[in-house]
Amino acid sequence: MESGCWLVALAAVDGRRYVYRVHAPEDALPADLFWEAWHCHDEGPYPRAWDVFDAAEIRRVSRDGSPQHR
Repeated sequence: MESGCWLVALAAVDGRRYVYRVHAPEDALPADLFWEAWHCHDEGPYPRAWDVFDAAEIRRVSRDGSPQHR
């Protein structure tokens, strides 16, 4: 199974979106990608991110470097 790179944008209480790079298999479940990014954010110094899956934007970064929406 090939590994992929994902960008996960989380909305936070300060009105900003924080983007995290998640390395996971290309067939990773969106919920797993969301929780991986959310836990990274939650452990950081930034304002609390909304723990609402539907508020996240998840994109796979293709091999040529361009984002692909999931």
